[in-house]
Amino acid sequence: MKISFQGAKGAYSDLACRQLYPTAETLPCLTFDDAFDAVKTDKTDLAVIPIDNTLAGRVADVHHLLPISGLHIVGEHFLPIHHCLMGVNGTTLDTLTHVHSHVHALPQCRKFIRDNGLKSIIHADTAGAAEEIARLGNITQGAIASSLAADIYDLQILAEGIQDDNSNKTRFIVLSRTNIDIDIDQDVMTSFIFEVKNIPAALYKAMGGFATNGINMMKLESYVDEKFNAARFYCEVAGHKNSPAFERAIEELSHFAKEIKILGTYEISPLRQKF
Repeated sequence: MKISFQGAKGAYSDLACRQLYPTAETLPCLTFDDAFDAVKTDKTDLAVIPIDNTLAGRVADVHHLLPISGLHIVGEHFLPIHHCLMGVNGTTLDTLTHVHSHVHALPQCRKFIRDNGLKSIIHADTAGAAEEIARLGNITQGAIASSLAADIYDLQILAEGIQDDNSNKTRFIVLSRTNIDIDIDQDVMTSFIFEVKNIPAALYKAMGGFATNGINMMKLESYVDEKFNAARFYCEVAGHKNSPAFERAIEELSHFAKEIKILGTYEISPLRQKF
């Protein structure tokens, strides 16, 4: 099995792939588009893509790519983010002057960086920063990345768990070219996207069918159009897309919404309750 992800080898997305599929080969991709395309063109079997982070919020690019990708969501995974400070052999906290990492990782370690008098340098991703530090071979330069990145690029870990907030977690979704058959009685959730019609209280009316049919809504996010109107919504609900209750709710939704697109029905991760 091959799995694509966005980022360099050792990125947190790479770590998520390896946790989900320990025997799979992972394929790093420069952009989310590339990771999606790898699945669509049969280069990989699946893609593991971040969709939300507890501190940074949703990954906007992914939400915009999902509706046009033609791919199906077939799973979810949760990954606690434990940032490590690393450098080449011989590096110590006393020799460091600069630290390199992703634009979101650096502020997540703001206190550690400030307390140690380091200057921050932004990179496209955490693992790419680690790769750059290994290439530079300079004991004044360090990187904030995963322990996996330290292993891959032969860097020594100078400090572990340096994030300011230990609640930092990322949710990933698993994407496939084909849908999966999943038992209707399993503990599952369904993701879909819809646009509301231009009528008064359209969203309120559109959501009513889920309440009356006893379906728990787990997420509802809006997207603005070119006039800053909330025209499109991404929704996740507990339940199977083929259940009678869900079908009744979608039927009611269709009276007030257009372009309803089911993105997938998949098993709820057991880590969801843990986190």
